[in-house]
Amino acid sequence: MFNARFGSNAPVIALILITFIWGGTFLTVKYALNFSSPMFFVGCRFACAATIIGLLSFRQLKHITAQDLFAGCMIGCMLTIGYGTQTVGLQTISSSESAFLTALYVPLVPVLLWLIFRKAPHFMIWIGALCAFIGLVLLTGNGFHAITLNFGQVVTLLGAIGIALEIILIGYFAPKVNLGRVTVIQLAVASVLAFASMPLVGEHTIPSFSWPLLSIAMGLGLTSALIQYVMNWAQRSVDPSQAAIIYAGEPVWAALFGRLAGERLAPLALLGGVLVVFGILISEWKPKRLKAKTEIEQL
Repeated sequence: MFNARFGSNAPVIALILITFIWGGTFLTVKYALNFSSPMFFVGCRFACAATIIGLLSFRQLKHITAQDLFAGCMIGCMLTIGYGTQTVGLQTISSSESAFLTALYVPLVPVLLWLIFRKAPHFMIWIGALCAFIGLVLLTGNGFHAITLNFGQVVTLLGAIGIALEIILIGYFAPKVNLGRVTVIQLAVASVLAFASMPLVGEHTIPSFSWPLLSIAMGLGLTSALIQYVMNWAQRSVDPSQAAIIYAGEPVWAALFGRLAGERLAPLALLGGVLVVFGILISEWKPKRLKAKTEIEQL
């Protein structure tokens, strides 16, 4: 019914909706840290997500291959690094700032592709990366005279790198594996690794049971499952560049939710956030002349 009503716009509308939901998860995770330690919560969140998708993909799980397992484990490791460090960082920085810093994964993806696979990025990516870097400096609140990062900002940037590598790995393995099976494996691996890493980050006890914690973990587990499924479905027909531009709205929604909850970014930091989003949009924009040149080089 949804496809019949909205036609070819359905995938785009779906991505916009999940980006809106995604933006709200930052504030939700920050609230959850009132009841739980970071890695324990990440473990619970992905355990719930893996269970939900596992139930939906039960028949496919009977045919897991060694390649599915390898891909799922690799992606799951990056998932743990990405969301684990992001959650740790939310202990000391606002949800708005976390969202802007995490969004740096968009210009990071082509840069890392260049470093790993020698796939040269186009010129606009370097312009976008420069804008994003300037935005990052302003987000620190210190300006160019003293570029220093606090602990929360550093670990959140590590999370952005983890998420960028996760996206690269998904793109690499997607044509070779069953996405349904790999999604279950990567979420399960991320959950296990999050629980296993608790002692490494100083979490030596399990938080006391609380209904708010259980509700949030289950809610975000369902949200993670929904986001993953919609992304996999929608990006079959939505160009990656167009999808990346839509995802650039995620920190904007997060900042809006944060402001409604009483968070306030300093004017300089807010300008930095705007530059990060601008850098993301620029990095995904190809002028017609540049597109034509790229097409000629591929012939």
